[in-house]
Amino acid sequence: MTDTGTLNFSWSQAMIAGFVAAGASDAVISPGSRSTPLALAMLRQPRLRCHVAVDERSAAFFALGIAKASRRPVLVLATSGTAPANWLPAVIEASQSGVPLLLISADRPPELQDCGANQTVVQIGLFGAHVRASHALGTPHDGFDPAYLHRLAARAYELATWPHPGPVHINQPFREPLMPLAETAEAEIPESIRVAPPTLHPPPEAIRDFAGYISGQPGIIVCGEMPGLRENSNAIAALAERLNAPILAEPLSGLRYGDHDRSHLCVRYNHWLADQTFVEKQQPEWVLRFGAFPVTRNLQNYVGGIRQNHAVVEPWPRWNDPAHRLTHLFRAEPADVCIALLAESLVAAPGSWRQDFADQDAAAAKGADAGHIAAMLEEIPDATPFFIGNSLAIRQLDSLSGSGDKAIHFYGNRGASGIDGNISTAMGIAAFHGNVVALLGDLTTQHDLGGLALAQGRNAVIVAVNNAGGGIFDHLPQRHLPEFEQGWRTPQQINFEHAALTFGLGFGRADSIDDFRRVLRAALAAGGPHLIELQMP
Repeated sequence: MTDTGTLNFSWSQAMIAGFVAAGASDAVISPGSRSTPLALAMLRQPRLRCHVAVDERSAAFFALGIAKASRRPVLVLATSGTAPANWLPAVIEASQSGVPLLLISADRPPELQDCGANQTVVQIGLFGAHVRASHALGTPHDGFDPAYLHRLAARAYELATWPHPGPVHINQPFREPLMPLAETAEAEIPESIRVAPPTLHPPPEAIRDFAGYISGQPGIIVCGEMPGLRENSNAIAALAERLNAPILAEPLSGLRYGDHDRSHLCVRYNHWLADQTFVEKQQPEWVLRFGAFPVTRNLQNYVGGIRQNHAVVEPWPRWNDPAHRLTHLFRAEPADVCIALLAESLVAAPGSWRQDFADQDAAAAKGADAGHIAAMLEEIPDATPFFIGNSLAIRQLDSLSGSGDKAIHFYGNRGASGIDGNISTAMGIAAFHGNVVALLGDLTTQHDLGGLALAQGRNAVIVAVNNAGGGIFDHLPQRHLPEFEQGWRTPQQINFEHAALTFGLGFGRADSIDDFRRVLRAALAAGGPHLIELQMP
């Protein structure tokens, strides 16, 4: 018989080898005792890049950032007890934003469950409906077949990527001892299982039917958050040109920046959609939506008011229609739908339909306050990944980012739109790309100060806009309450310089746009991790 410690390790080696064969290249490990066999198997697997993060909540968001940037599943490991419970916010975000994660929680064996054993909680089913699948494994046993674990890993990997990317949970109990007593050979990576998911194409009859509704009619194309793929940008731009349609594109759509045709883009719509006279006059006969539902209220209301010929392109099996206006649904990739429509005999919208939108956008651009958003986008180098925080920050970016030739990759946690884990997610993006610039509010920064530990050794510039608390609530009805300052605005007394020094980051402070440009430029030139506090009135 194999000793228990060596058995645990050999079992773990086989599982991790299966994940590597399936395509996993990154693992995020939080230290713990019960997870030792799996942690050791990960650390000794030369084809796996391992990152260690002490705080499990931060670790899961860090993994989310890597997976978001790479669009590949990332392994996340934690020990037993409350450790995996700290993953829940990131698991929810991954589920709702379609980001693949492979969550492995170590656990106590069955004989230690429900008997008062220390550090033992019910971990099976811990994430409920927020995971694509959950696998409750037994303890390692003598004579196990590695092929079972290889295929379990391949199955979990596929479930995390198709048909709707998201998190998968594996709960793995171990008996003690946890350390191998004998030397073990390096795990052999099995041959990859050739998984061939289908390519989704829109049915020709559905395309022909929709083309009949939109050809020659005034309409709009609306683009929310979606993978910033060049083929999507080019195809959407070509369709807009053919139909003489404006494209109302959010930053996270990937359409605002890049070398594709941006002549039909509208990016200042938050300003002119507030003009009810214009809205009532420019009523489209159709809308074609790509990606997530819009972020800002003005665009939400405008899109939600279109009751006929309301089409959504959504390749994932989710219902993307919070306004309850959907009339056409295409289960296909954006570029494929555009190409199929372009093959039809489409006629452009009449007259000055698109030009009216373009004129509004140009007028709004002339009066726009450049501000810190414009400063950042002008100063950062080409091809820089840009992470935007939630709440007020994403809305300001949506209103003020403009458009340009730089290949800026915009990222955000818009699945559940929480302010937790934003720094950690940005650091995961930096781990993949090699650098990142992040723009966050002061409360969002405070909420994830532990994520600063993951900035060490990275080219990462984090800008915290200090506007004395929850500035988003200044725009909401709560601002009229007598308890507003105490219960919603919540100004904090935190010293961001001390936080930066604690975690070994460079620090800069600015209270004007000129100052901010100077400090940001210096941080980018110096390289390494930096925290910049931008003090706003």
